This record gives sequence, structure tokens and C-alpha cells, in this order.
Amino acid sequence: MVQKTMSVCMFLVLVICCASAEDAPKTQTRLSAVEIVDRNVAARGGLQAWRAVHTLSMRGKMDVGGNQRSIIPVPGRKGPAAQMPPQRPAEQVQLPFVMELQRPRKSRVEVQFNGQTAIQVYDGANGWKLRPFLNRHQVEPYTPQELKATALQADLDGPLVDYAAKGTKVALEGREKVGDTQAYKLNLTFKNGQTQHVWVDANTFLEVKIEGTPRRLDGKYHPVAIYYRDYKTIDGLVIPFVLETAVEGVSQLEKIQIDSVEVNPKFEDSLFAKLQ
Repeated sequence: MVQKTMSVCMFLVLVICCASAEDAPKTQTRLSAVEIVDRNVAARGGLQAWRAVHTLSMRGKMDVGGNQRSIIPVPGRKGPAAQMPPQRPAEQVQLPFVMELQRPRKSRVEVQFNGQTAIQVYDGANGWKLRPFLNRHQVEPYTPQELKATALQADLDGPLVDYAAKGTKVALEGREKVGDTQAYKLNLTFKNGQTQHVWVDANTFLEVKIEGTPRRLDGKYHPVAIYYRDYKTIDGLVIPFVLETAVEGVSQLEKIQIDSVEVNPKFEDSLFAKLQ
């Protein structure tokens, strides 16, 4: 299954104050990394609003397919038989998905394809996947690389909300353009030592870009960036409804379109248990 365990949503808001006089040079207020994060959390709805969220359910469509994707080898086969027919159209297609998140750090994603359901489950420590459309009809555990990537993405409220309580350190590396937008570039160091960059819009203080997990193509790892767009307010929470993943060296973007969000739905504990 296409790995899109969306790290799900982060946002921001603010106006940079400028003090000026008719004959005096204009100076822009300089913000620290902590101040940028504080304005980000405020723009996303506020710390207390996010702390009150225990579960989230999202429905939408995600891009998959396209001839530009590499063909996946079938384990245990050799020669021409090892290359599984792609069974996908030349252009991207959109498949319906449901993503459900629950504290602490639990997630479940289901994707519908050709009458079959692919599932990914993460219980906060371990993960399992079922991918029938790849002729993988047995439950498989996450690989070490998948566990590492999911550990970065599993926070229900994203990496910036309550970052200090999570043991994360944040540093400001400066400003740079993301498309036509000036953004603050933050470097996050998590308590396990992993790092990640997040770009925050200098005007809205909502995230515009997040560093993804590098993807291996042609034997090399390619940088990945996830762009957040089309923010909407749901029950006081500001959430991006479009996420576009760009892999360096690949022309096609992979888009996730969120159609609906439900805040604090009730889930059974079994929803995040090991797949049977």
C-alpha cells in the first residue's frame, strides 16, 4: 500500500509587526523558534483545542498508479515472472481512503482498490499491513524503515503542538521561499534523535511544507517533501485538506484530498490491534 500515513495536519497564524517612522529605517520584528511555534499553534486553533482532541477520522481520495512508478518485484520469483504486472493505468487514479487516528500515536488507514481493501495499522509501537492488490494476502509486519517513518508521522496533532512535552527541540534555520511564499525553516530534533524540517508560512503561520521520509528509487534515496494546502476550520481546528508529496527526480506529485473530518469519534480498541 502506498505509504501515506499522513502525519496529520499542522497550522499557524499571525501578523509580523513593523515599527517605522517617517524618517527612521523600518525594522521587522525578529521571532524566535519558540515564538514561531506558539503562533503556529494559535493559528491552528490553540493548544487547549488540540489537547481536547482524542480521536480523528478523515475520509478522502489519494493518488496512486501511473506508469512512472517502479514495478514491484514478487518475492520468491525469478526472471520475468518476478516482475508483477503493474495493473494500473498510465495516468494517476484516485482511490478512496479512510484514516483514523487515536492518542497515543495510534493510526489505521484503509484504501479501496478493485473491490479489495488494503489496510495499515499502527498501535503506537508496532505496525502491520495487508496489501491484497499486490497479491500479498497475508498480514505482514512493518519493516524497520516503515516503523521509523511512522513514528515521525503518528502524532495526531503533528510535531509542533505540545512539542516540548513530547521531548522535541526546535531551532530556527532562517527564512526561505516555498513557491511564492516566504517561510520560516524550522529544524526539529525528536527525543529519539531523529530530525525533521518544517516550513511555516511567515504570514499565516500555517505549515506549508514538511520534510518527508526519503524514498528509495533506482537504488538511491531521494528527498521527499510534503506540501500542505487548502486549510479549513473544523470544530475550531485548522486542518489542511490537500497534501501533495513530491519526490526529487519524479515529475508526478502524489496528492491526498481530504473530503471530510470528524473530531473525537468513538473507536473500538480492536480497531488498532494486530490484523488477523
